[in-house]
Amino acid sequence: MRALRSLALLVLTLFGGLNAPAALADSLFLVETIVFRQSEQVIPSTQQPKDDWSENARVLDSSISRVSTLNDEASKLTPENGYQILLHKAWQQSISSDDSSVAISEGQGQFGHFPVQGTITLREKRPVELDADIWVNRFDNHGSISQSERLKRTSRLSVGELTYLDGGSIGMLIRIRAL
Repeated sequence: MRALRSLALLVLTLFGGLNAPAALADSLFLVETIVFRQSEQVIPSTQQPKDDWSENARVLDSSISRVSTLNDEASKLTPENGYQILLHKAWQQSISSDDSSVAISEGQGQFGHFPVQGTITLREKRPVELDADIWVNRFDNHGSISQSERLKRTSRLSVGELTYLDGGSIGMLIRIRAL
């Protein structure tokens, strides 16, 4: 009887141990996004980005940056086709059930803001949930923001598929791939 209880305890421990790391482990992904102007007409936002726009997100730096793979898609976003690429970035990011945010930016910063700035937040669900909050800013002669456009979208991403987000005058392509 004692041997049977020990065997049952061993089986429960093994199955519990196999499931626990999978539930607690973060999944590592390659995330790539292209933010682009898709209209000559600027559609200004009724608000400007907050000074703490990155909201405790991890800043995209060389330690997590990766080589771009959406080069064929980017090559089609030309002025001749009515587009202008504003930002093209790739990075590795772990995704868990908790929010995992990365702050992205492009261009010369002015008082903590950039010509293109925003956060990409990913949450592991089935499929992966995305919250994108991207700002395209114009600065006056004093370095203050004079006008902003905003793309704020929530979407579900399937791993490996390219997703398009429409923000009016700006658009975004994003793809995630498991590493």
